[in-house]
Amino acid sequence: MKVTSYLVLDEAEHLLTDLRTQEQVVLTFSETAVLAALLKHHEQVLDKDTLLAAGWPDRVVAPTSLTQCISTLRKKLSAYPEIKLHTLARMGYQLQIEEDEPATQSDVETVAQPKTRARLYVLLATVLLATICVGYWLTQNKGLEWKHEDEIPLNIGGVEGEAELFYPKGTIRPAPWRWQKHIAPESNQIPNMSEFSAFALADDNAYSMAICPTGDYRNCDGSRLMNIVAVDDQPAGLHMTEFLPLMQKMEKRVRYNRITIPEGMCKKSDFNEHNYQADVYFPVANKLLERYDLNMSLVYDDDNSGSFYFSSCLTDQDCLTAPIKYTFRGDFVQHKAEIGHWNVDVFNIKVKCKNLYNPEKINTSAAYFFRNIRKDDIQDDELTFYRLYQNNASAIWIVPRMGNIVVWSRYKKVGL
Repeated sequence: MKVTSYLVLDEAEHLLTDLRTQEQVVLTFSETAVLAALLKHHEQVLDKDTLLAAGWPDRVVAPTSLTQCISTLRKKLSAYPEIKLHTLARMGYQLQIEEDEPATQSDVETVAQPKTRARLYVLLATVLLATICVGYWLTQNKGLEWKHEDEIPLNIGGVEGEAELFYPKGTIRPAPWRWQKHIAPESNQIPNMSEFSAFALADDNAYSMAICPTGDYRNCDGSRLMNIVAVDDQPAGLHMTEFLPLMQKMEKRVRYNRITIPEGMCKKSDFNEHNYQADVYFPVANKLLERYDLNMSLVYDDDNSGSFYFSSCLTDQDCLTAPIKYTFRGDFVQHKAEIGHWNVDVFNIKVKCKNLYNPEKINTSAAYFFRNIRKDDIQDDELTFYRLYQNNASAIWIVPRMGNIVVWSRYKKVGL
C-alpha cells in the first residue's frame, strides 16, 4: 500500500519501506493491520472498535492494547513528519498525510529564468552523460549489484544460528522468515550437529540457503554441505529427518559430473584446474525432491583470465525424470568487488559453446526446472558468477542458475 510517494507498506511482510533509501521499519501484525485500516480510510475518523477488530481479529483484548499500538506506531513513523496520526477524544483516530504536491509545469516555467535554465541544461547534459556511461558499464559488466546486510535467524536441525543475507540492490529487503518457513519445525532435527554457518540469498521468487555444519565458515571442510532452494511461495515442509538420508541416497546413487577435467580442456602441458562441485536441492510442497548436480572448473591462462567450464544435471528422487543435462564453456575475466564488507571475486564469462541434452520424459515435478534450464540455454551469452569466499576445501558462490542462487561447493585443485 502506498503511504506517501516514497513510503510503501507491505501488509504481507509487515514492513514499511522508504524507496529513497531502502530503509525499512519492521511492524507487528497488529501495527500493520491498524495502519492499513487507517490508510484505507485516511482523512476519516475510525472508532476504537473498528481498529480493535482490524488489529486483533477473533480476539478479545483490552482497549489499552490499541492505545499502546497507536503509541508505538507514532514512534515508528516519527521520521516522517508529514504523516499525522491524530487522537480525537471519544471518537477514535484519524490519519492525515500532508505531503507536498509536486510542482506543476507552470510553476517550473515561472522559476526557470535564463540562469536557472542554463543550470538545468548543464544538469540534464550531466545526467545524460552519466546514463550513457552507466549503460556502457552494464553492457561490459553484465550482472546484478548485490547488497549485504546483517544476519537473518535460522533454525537448522534444532540448532539456532544466523545466515549472511544477500539480495539485489534496488529491491525491498526480504523478510527473514522467507527461508525458515520452508523447513518443517516439528521435524527439523539433525542428530550430532551443534552449530552451523550459513548464507542466504533472495532473487525474485527463489530463496536459497547454503549451510555448513561448522560454527565458522572459514573452517568448513566441505563435508555434509546443504544447499536448499525454495522456488514456490507455499511452505515446502522440508523434514530434516527425512531429507538428510534421502540426500545421501541420491548423491550415492548416481553422479553425472564425476569427471574432474572436462574433455577438450588440455591446452597446455602443465596447468592447474580449480574444481567446484555442489549438490543443490529444490523442495516443493507435494512434489518430488529435485537434485541439481553442479560442477564448475576454472583454468587460468594468466592471473585474471582463463577458461570456465560448467556442467549440470537435474534428477528427481525417484528417477522418474531422465537426467536433464546442460553444459557450457567460455572465457572468463576475473576482478574484485565489494558486497557490504565482503571482498568477492567476480567472474565475467563470455559463453562460447553450450549443450542441452533433452530427456525423453519429464516428470511434472521437474517441469518448472526444465523450463528454466531451456531458458538458460537460449539466453546464455554473457554471465556473471560471484565467489564470496574460498578456503582449501570449500567455496561459496552466487551462481546465475534458476535466477541466482547461493551455493556452498566442495573445492579441490588438480595439477597436471
